[in-house]
Amino acid sequence: MSLRRQLAQLLVLRASGFASDSQRRYPRWEASNAELRRWLAEGLGGVILLGGSAADLALRCRQLQHWAGPSAEQRLLLCADVEEGVGQRFEGASWLVPPLALDPLWRRDPERAEALARAYGACTGREAQLLGLNWVLAPVCDVNNNPANPVINVRAWGETAAAAAALATAFLEGLQQQGVLGCAKHFPGHGDSSGDSHLELPLLPHSRERLEAVEFVPFRAAIAAGVASVMTAHLQLPALDPQRPATLSAAVLSQLLRQDLGFQGLVVTDALVMEAIAGHYGAGEAAALAFEAGADLILMPADVAAALDALEQGFQQGRWPQERLEQSLERRQRALRRCTPPPAEAAGALEQLAQAEAPHRALAQELLELSLQRQGRSVLQGRSVLQESGVNLIRIDSSLGCGFLPLAAPALLRPQAAGFQALVLDDRSQPLNLETLPPGPVLLQLFVRGNPFRGSAGAGGAWASVVQSLLEAGRLAGLVVYGSPYLWAELQPLLPQTLPAAYSPGQMPAAQALALQSLGLGSDPHEGGFTD
Repeated sequence: MSLRRQLAQLLVLRASGFASDSQRRYPRWEASNAELRRWLAEGLGGVILLGGSAADLALRCRQLQHWAGPSAEQRLLLCADVEEGVGQRFEGASWLVPPLALDPLWRRDPERAEALARAYGACTGREAQLLGLNWVLAPVCDVNNNPANPVINVRAWGETAAAAAALATAFLEGLQQQGVLGCAKHFPGHGDSSGDSHLELPLLPHSRERLEAVEFVPFRAAIAAGVASVMTAHLQLPALDPQRPATLSAAVLSQLLRQDLGFQGLVVTDALVMEAIAGHYGAGEAAALAFEAGADLILMPADVAAALDALEQGFQQGRWPQERLEQSLERRQRALRRCTPPPAEAAGALEQLAQAEAPHRALAQELLELSLQRQGRSVLQGRSVLQESGVNLIRIDSSLGCGFLPLAAPALLRPQAAGFQALVLDDRSQPLNLETLPPGPVLLQLFVRGNPFRGSAGAGGAWASVVQSLLEAGRLAGLVVYGSPYLWAELQPLLPQTLPAAYSPGQMPAAQALALQSLGLGSDPHEGGFTD
């Protein structure tokens, strides 16, 4: 292979899981089919996918590999951010509770929690492998010991180093036994940041001793368990490198990760289009610095051609020896040899996926039930419908692309069947004015969790005053918090013990059905068959 073709194998582009260009949800970041075919013909090494159904994904993965070619050296790394099961990103597969939901159970019963984390990983790995993904960008090995963390939050497996290490490792074992690669992220630890690296470059001022005691612990465990890849964090850690962020730091990737921790697998950058990097470095410069620091794979460079040009120029000018490239290519091939090929035909894969649906759905339901918290009586205790119209006040981050709130969502239809009319607020809504709220009892449903690009963990104290005002007015009929355990911990002490309330770490329709069922709001005949 030519030098440029070899270097192209180190790049991972973002693409839509849908087949048609017109279906792309994020065309700014997702390559068109013409671009994909061109880059695959030039030796592109991997694709990260987002969007579409499980059936779309099965077809897409096989299409991309067909475009790349049949030979072993043309085999693609096909990956997705499916930290909460494949169904988190691709409808029709299993969507599981956020990993942090298992932390409280681990404190009570670590053996059971680790068994469930292992099953969680096996479910994710099996569905990924069938559909055509061979690389799952999970587990998150960050320790979420900062409740205000805007970007890690419930994506982490634990709030302590011990919990995060035990549960992430159990997940990893279950995952990689299914013939797919895992990825420990975000090294050396993003859990105690107060900034979102999608929007800015966060600073972690901790000493090396503190990092050894907390942040490094889950990564050491994952490495010992044979994790195939480690993803870098876009963080500034002066104790490790006062000049460059971790993704671009040889002190972090080559010295700490390779030498000190002994990791011999693939090192992949977090997406280089994120503002923590793209806001400070050019596309070519960032790719070259990441490779120079010790990264094997460059994920989502801001400009593919510029990244490839910079890497090629670096070798031509003698910036790096050929041996350095050969090491990365060998690690890539070694990782691919660990992968079990998917069924050749998408139809066969979907048939096998259907056969796994019952046990995977049972696991998803068990995780929801174990993590549900509730108090008080039924919302409708002693009456089948409200004696007066009520308000179903729902708060979501954004109504655009809100996958957990389809038209047939239990959060909409179950309260409606009981006489509560929906009022949905999102980040574009005017601040809530209780004086202009329609009359009647209020069922308050809050969908709040830390998420990338949000810039905050979502609580912020405002909802405590809303709850207090509704209580003082005698209007709060019930409360459900979906997602953030920190918001629930803030609001639950304000509630009378008899007031019906529930918390679920999940936000998906099945979580809504279970939480509302626990408050006495049963199914609606028009609901989309979501499990109770």
